[in-house]
This record gives sequence, structure tokens and C-alpha cells, in this order.
Amino acid sequence: MDAPLILSQIIVYPIKSLAGVQMRQWWVEERGFRYDRRWLIIDDANRFVTQRECPQMALIDVALRDEGIVLHHRTRSLPTLRVPYTPETSELLTVQIWNDEVEAVVVGAVYNQWLTEALGFSARLVFMPDSSPRPVDEQYAIQPTNVSFADGYPYLLIGQASLDDLNTRLPSPVEMRRFRPNLVVEGGLPYEEDHWYEFRIGQFDCYGVKPCARCILTTVNPDTGSKDGAEPVKTLATYRKANNKIFFGQNVLTYQTGLLRVGDEVSVLSRKQRVIAE
Repeated sequence: MDAPLILSQIIVYPIKSLAGVQMRQWWVEERGFRYDRRWLIIDDANRFVTQRECPQMALIDVALRDEGIVLHHRTRSLPTLRVPYTPETSELLTVQIWNDEVEAVVVGAVYNQWLTEALGFSARLVFMPDSSPRPVDEQYAIQPTNVSFADGYPYLLIGQASLDDLNTRLPSPVEMRRFRPNLVVEGGLPYEEDHWYEFRIGQFDCYGVKPCARCILTTVNPDTGSKDGAEPVKTLATYRKANNKIFFGQNVLTYQTGLLRVGDEVSVLSRKQRVIAE
């Protein structure tokens, strides 16, 4: 009898491209996990900034507390910053994230100053209110829904077996946090999540809508905030490339809300064959 599939990790990324926070249980909402990528760092052109351009963002640790989000820079002598869950201003900006333009609220000048000192460029922090629409690509949405400042979908799922297999092929193993999933599943075969279409995690009906194309962000070492050459993308490209894209992980939608817990069982209800390698 096959071992059960179990949800082994829940990770939330409150501020896009900063460190994630592991939770034992967390709230599922329309745009993703509660607080997940509802805050965004932008430059003077009101354009989003990530570790792709600014790998040192990996050096800012994040914690969720009752009073707000707590930021700590691992290598710079900066005071701990507490970001409130409710912005201190009502100033609205139209910000750009990929090809989308989204109305966001400026959090406050003190947070901009701290991030500017921490990151070395003129940075501002904005928040996505519930009133700002950002629809999921209708080509993949099962029904209309919004997403946060995540790249395109509310959840990213990766099987632990997939990372374990990748690490047997790499010159040096990498950790799961390189790939910034929200959901990690133990059990099963490497890469089987590629083909999950309808599945259930605990009480939640989920849909695997699109394999996740990977980029140079995965080459950033989260411990050092610097790029480690071309890995793991170089190795992934040898067996996970199709249509000039390199895939690792599955983008996921759910249309239910409630509490998800580490240890919840995963049941696959239907599969869809997808081309992951040419």
C-alpha cells in the first residue's frame, strides 16, 4: 500500500521576495494565504522589485506577530522594523507588477526609509487592499478570482520527493526555500504533482492549473543573498524544459476559505497529463 500524501509545510511570504514564514496552521483566503504577498517593495518608477534584480532582499528575515510584520536584517546594523497590518496612510499609487497595474496603498514614510537603508536603493512599501482587483489569468482560472502580488497564482505546491530527486543531480544540494513554495507535500513520487488536476488537502478542494516556470531567482542563496552561479536552473534545464521554459512545482487554486494545517492528508482526485520536458 502506498504511503499517504501529507502536507508537510505551510509557508507564507507577507512581503513579496523577502523571506518566508513557516506556519503549523494558517488561514486560506481568496487571494492566497492570509497576508501572503499583500505587501510589495517598489522603486521610484512604481515598479515591483524582487530578488531577481536585488538578491540581497533574501537577507531580510520576516516574522508575523500580533502587532504586525517584524523585519530584521541579518547582516546590517539596523533596528528591527515593525510593519503594521493596516497602512498608516491613505495615499494610493498605481504600481506595476509584471504586466499588471494595481492600485496599492503607501504604508508609511518610516518603512520606506528603513527599506531604502536595508536595500541600498530608493524603496517604498505598498499594500494591496481588498478593493484592488488583480484577476488570475482567465485561461487557467476555474472561476474568476483575484490574486495578491504573487507572480500569478495564489499558491505554489512542490513535492518533497521532487526536490530530493533534483538534489541527487546537483553538484551541491539546495533547500526547498530556494523555490518559495506555499505548500510542500511529503510522500509520492518525484514530480507527480506536475499532473495533479483535482485534489483535496484536508477540507480544501484544490486545482493544479499550471506548472510553474522557474527563473534566476532560484539561483539566489537565501543564506548569503548572492547568486550561486547557474544552479539549480542549469541542471533543471537538462530534464525539465519545454517550450523554452524550465518547470518545477505546480500553481494551485482553491475557492474555499478556512484553516489549513500541517499534517492534513492530500488526496488526488484526477490528473491531467502535461508536457514538462521535450
